[in-house]
Amino acid sequence: METRIALLDSAERVARQRGYDGFSYADLARDVGIRKASIHHHFPSKADLALSLVERYATRFQAELIALSREHASAADQLSAYRDLYRDALAEGTQLCLCVAMSAGPDSLADPILDALNQFHTDSVAWLTDVFETARRDGSVLHVLDAEADARATLALMEGAQLVARAAKNVALFDRATAAFSARLTRPETDEVPA
Repeated sequence: METRIALLDSAERVARQRGYDGFSYADLARDVGIRKASIHHHFPSKADLALSLVERYATRFQAELIALSREHASAADQLSAYRDLYRDALAEGTQLCLCVAMSAGPDSLADPILDALNQFHTDSVAWLTDVFETARRDGSVLHVLDAEADARATLALMEGAQLVARAAKNVALFDRATAAFSARLTRPETDEVPA
């Protein structure tokens, strides 16, 4: 099992930097220190590996979204933390979120991988829609008219901003692209008087 995890970790690192077409089993074998033929024991094809990668990443990402909902009371704080997930995934402009990296080259991907990527996006939109519905109630996000439309636009913004920042290897471009979004996130008024 440890070899399988090491292979997934290695493949994720490379895929986030170079995309699905940017690595081979030979690359993974060198990185993990096993024979190329041994990889086929764990993942008979690269498509099997990619599907496992996306499913593992999606599970981890959904767990992070659940944690954001628990840790932050206001919708604005949840959305700010969501933005930070995408910003942090850039790793100073050297890589992308795995699902962004994989989505950028769909022609090379088998249908089950595309289905898993579409499910990732569907789950993300569902979570974001719930957050924007909360924003309508708590008033912490400006100009929420259609929660689902805002959710879809937010997902597209984060993924697009990542691509722009990664292409230039400049995280500041992500910050600029998401500045108007961040400006919509207000902080609820408190009754506390500063000391």
